[in-house]
Amino acid sequence: MNGNKILIRMMNAEDWEQVRLIYKEGIETGNATFQREVPTWMEWDGCHLKSCRLIAESGRQVAGWAALAAVSTRAVYAGVAEVSVYVSGSCRKQGVGTKLLQHLIIASEKEKFWTLQAGIFPENTASLKIHENLGFRRIGHREKIGEMNGKWRDTLLLERRSLTIGIDNGN
Repeated sequence: MNGNKILIRMMNAEDWEQVRLIYKEGIETGNATFQREVPTWMEWDGCHLKSCRLIAESGRQVAGWAALAAVSTRAVYAGVAEVSVYVSGSCRKQGVGTKLLQHLIIASEKEKFWTLQAGIFPENTASLKIHENLGFRRIGHREKIGEMNGKWRDTLLLERRSLTIGIDNGN
């Protein structure tokens, strides 16, 4: 990033090539996703909510991206979404992931999401730290939830409840 300011903006289809490359980098780490191949734009577009897709830009370079996916098509879960945050290898450890997730939380609350969730590999300590620093809490440990490259992998389930959308926690 070379000292460039990070700008957060909405993602558009023209960003796909750079988003795709960052997603590919994440897949190649082996600790970002169970996804084995980068989907096509149409596949990705169909799986992510249109309203909460963000780009972190440094100069004219995409430094990272964040998006939400619905957890269910059932109406009762309309305010619950799964978080994806990916940062370019050259921009890691520079606050890009934190800034993206902060803006994604704000965007999600404007869209009336009351719960954000994330499934994170325990080995992905940077992602765990970013999420926990922004109010996500660990609510579960899913043992051997998926097989990847011949090895069964665990994930940690984290969630963040909106502080601005009224949820009656009483009975």
